[in-house]
Amino acid sequence: MLKRQAKAIRVLTLGCIIALCLAIPALAESVEEEIANTSHYYNTFWALVPSLVAIILALVTKEVYSSLFIGIVVGGIFAANGNFEKSILHVFNDGIVASVADSYHVGILIFLIILGAIVAMMNKAGGSAAFGAWAEKHIKTRTGAQFATVVLGCLIFIDDYFNCLTVGSVMRPVTDRHKISRAKLAYLIDATAAPICIIAPISSWAAAVSGFVEDGSGLALFIRTIPFNFYALLTLVMMLTLTWRDVDFGPMAKHESNAKKGDIFSGRNPYEGEKEEASVGNGKVIDLVLPVVFMVFCCVIGMIYTGGFFSGANFIDAFSGSDASVGLMLGSAFGLLFAVIYYLARKSFTFGEAMSCLPEGFKAMVPAIMILVFAWSLNSMTSYLGAATYVAALIEGSAESLQMFLPMVIFLIGCGLSFATGTSWGTFGILIPIVLKAFPWSAGNPLSIVCVAACMAGAVCGDHCSPISDTTIMSSAGAQCEHVNHVSTQLPYALTAAAVSAGAYLISGVFAVKGIPSALALPFGILMMVLVVLVIGRKTSRGEDEEKS
Repeated sequence: MLKRQAKAIRVLTLGCIIALCLAIPALAESVEEEIANTSHYYNTFWALVPSLVAIILALVTKEVYSSLFIGIVVGGIFAANGNFEKSILHVFNDGIVASVADSYHVGILIFLIILGAIVAMMNKAGGSAAFGAWAEKHIKTRTGAQFATVVLGCLIFIDDYFNCLTVGSVMRPVTDRHKISRAKLAYLIDATAAPICIIAPISSWAAAVSGFVEDGSGLALFIRTIPFNFYALLTLVMMLTLTWRDVDFGPMAKHESNAKKGDIFSGRNPYEGEKEEASVGNGKVIDLVLPVVFMVFCCVIGMIYTGGFFSGANFIDAFSGSDASVGLMLGSAFGLLFAVIYYLARKSFTFGEAMSCLPEGFKAMVPAIMILVFAWSLNSMTSYLGAATYVAALIEGSAESLQMFLPMVIFLIGCGLSFATGTSWGTFGILIPIVLKAFPWSAGNPLSIVCVAACMAGAVCGDHCSPISDTTIMSSAGAQCEHVNHVSTQLPYALTAAAVSAGAYLISGVFAVKGIPSALALPFGILMMVLVVLVIGRKTSRGEDEEKS
């Protein structure tokens, strides 16, 4: 009886939440207009403060949930000019509930839960353990395990969310066996997620960027920017150099040193309650590979379906016009259906055991879901306060006068905006139209393509550095790494790549104004990146020897 009552209460509560969520989106526009008309902090520097508060608190306290929530509260207070009642309503109604109610966000959350369920099935069927046993025979070194992670990350270029979670679930057993820290795994995942997607013409990121170009030539512009996307390219160079030379620096060196001693977490494991199946049983490598491959296929079909491919659009146009949230949700749903049928046919487990993987998958994704919801809510607060309008006005007022310094300045501004808001796509939407307005690429201005690439590179860089970025959160979830550990260990690497990229953009801007091919800045950047890593990096084993002595 008590169980029935509890179930009825849960159903009623869920119904109330759904009803409230359906009512919120209709009020979103009026809320933003109200704040724009009444808040003293709208379209000022203070609009960026809530995000900065959350970021600083997360890095100082190493506790991300409360830090994000405090940032949301600060945003609510600014939006309501300190009024207590309105502040509370802004925080919960206009922030948290509205973010959860957003259809795009709901699709991503469903995708996360389904992917978690598929991973749980892989573990229960013994596919993950079988792959780990196979990898133990074929991947003999720590360097080989890291290179395998990089290669897999480069192959899954469709979408960064899908990349992070899939690579993490597949490679965790392999990297754990070779005593690679979860922080290093999270970095390898993050460094091959957004950077690969932002230079892959067939990806959800290419579709997003193409959508910000009004004349319909967005994909052609995107392809032209690939050689000038210095941060993405140099991040890949940096990652490969670190792996090839087995060097680390900053907090990552300490994490790798601890991992070699057997402590792959260097502290608390946020997923310690979720034990993965260790027994291979009758599991085979195909039990992991086939569901993953089929889900990739389904996600591609789902994305082009949302872009109108089956209504007459060609593949490129369909991908450019796709809805990644809906496409990934539909693709993962069919992937889940295939996994259930496949594992039942293989007699890996019973139907009841298959269904038990659904809540297990949900539980495994709870940390990522909580952080994502808070991060989305914080982003809503900064949007309501006009952070984008404030930054856009700064850039538009100075773009014409910067000339040869413009690529570097745009890159740095993109870094700052993406870092503060935690969104790459939002940064694209702000900066790319402004740059194209100042320097139309159709007019043949050599600065146009370089500056658009700088927008994209800066957005990815800020996204890498920010603890409230969804891609950063997904990378932590994929590696099952403490989120703050991932942020603190990745930050020195991201800042190093950013510094070299800024130098490359300065050179490309000078070359563009002087009539020299701007692409010559890329070889310079690659050379500088390799030299910097070799100079400031150090072998983790060397650090261990120093500690012992």
